[in-house]
Amino acid sequence: MKTKLIASAIAALFAQFALAGEWVQMFDGKTLNGWKVNTENPSTFSVEDGTIKVVGPRAHLFYGKDGNAQFKNFEFECEVKTAKSANAGIFIHTAYQEKGWPSVGYECQVNATQKDWRKTGSIYSFKDVKTPGHVDDKWFTYNIKVEGKKITVTIDGKVTNEYTEPADHKEKTKRLSKGTIAIQGHDPGSLIHFRKLRIRKLN
Repeated sequence: MKTKLIASAIAALFAQFALAGEWVQMFDGKTLNGWKVNTENPSTFSVEDGTIKVVGPRAHLFYGKDGNAQFKNFEFECEVKTAKSANAGIFIHTAYQEKGWPSVGYECQVNATQKDWRKTGSIYSFKDVKTPGHVDDKWFTYNIKVEGKKITVTIDGKVTNEYTEPADHKEKTKRLSKGTIAIQGHDPGSLIHFRKLRIRKLN
């Protein structure tokens, strides 16, 4: 009985830490456990040398066993390395869908040298940036923070974009509410690696 009480107390303590904003590791470096690849082109995602390797036809990888983890106010961080002319995205407040470009939530662009003028850090088509803040073939840190109606994007410790959703925002699905994180595989010509993915809830 005493052992059960101690275990319960420890579990409660860890729960308090999580609520207080403890980082949760999202990738074990060996498998895609805890993620769900959609059915469009699942081979676009693989694990290579402790990274999530993304290359191949359009596909999306959603966080959560069912692809529908729920985050509202949070801070997400990962390390990314783009190859030349690579394009990808990190979706926030999104939801699992089997194919197509995610229709729910916002896309935070990943693109240093691909032809699309919207570069890394853009809140795609809502507040875009033309300077990526990083170079190809070198790891950089991508941080996304969502608090209320504000998104803050930080690249290698420097805030590169801030977007506050207006009160009269008319989009029904591309909006801040709550949802999961998704990694985008954009096209066969884009090679990108992700590692050290982690997230923490805020308030």
